[in-house]
Amino acid sequence: MSDPMRPPVSHHPQTTSLRSDPSRPRASLRTAVVWEVLQDALDRRVKATGRDSLDVLDTGGGSGRFAVPLARLGHRVTVVDPSPNALFALERRAAEAGVAERVKGVQGDVHGLFDVVERGGYDAVLCHGVLEYVDDPAEGIRNAVAALRPEGVLSLLAAGLGGAVLARALAGHFTEARQALQDPDGRWGAGDPMPRRFTAEQLTALVEGAGLRVGAVHGVRVFADLVPGVLVDTEPGALDALLQLEAAAAELPAFHSVATQLHVLGETTRTREV
Repeated sequence: MSDPMRPPVSHHPQTTSLRSDPSRPRASLRTAVVWEVLQDALDRRVKATGRDSLDVLDTGGGSGRFAVPLARLGHRVTVVDPSPNALFALERRAAEAGVAERVKGVQGDVHGLFDVVERGGYDAVLCHGVLEYVDDPAEGIRNAVAALRPEGVLSLLAAGLGGAVLARALAGHFTEARQALQDPDGRWGAGDPMPRRFTAEQLTALVEGAGLRVGAVHGVRVFADLVPGVLVDTEPGALDALLQLEAAAAELPAFHSVATQLHVLGETTRTREV
């Protein structure tokens, strides 16, 4: 669903911020940490390249939750997604935001990535909510990295094992919590809708195995999924205070093990063969 608040589009991402843009997905409990890390990474790439805009690839980008706000900052974004319905929604969302010329949607997936996009053609690659569903996460990450230009950045977001274990336990489903803890894929049972979950160590190993340096690891939704929504909605200042708490805990390794999601920033700082 598009946001009705849409300020004028800027073609200069170095002078505009995802943080201050009210049209982007709200600095919400679910996205704030990721947006902060991604903004910083793109700012560094803009300064390093001397270009006004970057080429960004969003694998599994769906209807453009990240792609459209990035395009509104002036970046050129290609979204690869297997769902025709999601790509249709992306096209409509980009048009409503006035950035249709900077957003391109193509049908495909990360395993067949180079059937639909250029190898080594992007300054940044987003791989958000993809590894949970692919047959071979290591191959998926290698393909995402191979799409990067030298000195590019990878933004990886995936479901965290610890957060699921904690959530099941707090809901009183202790057997399911133990099952998730012991299952190789981090699943709590046959009814679990998530095919796979990861620890921070598993994700960083995948990123390093694909030839990137791990620039940062953040826990996402450390507390947000455990706090009653009514408390956040009704208590004055609760949302801002919880956002600040999430930001403060996100970088601390002690909290990675209980985060609902994990975000890893991968960077390459030297010329690579692709």
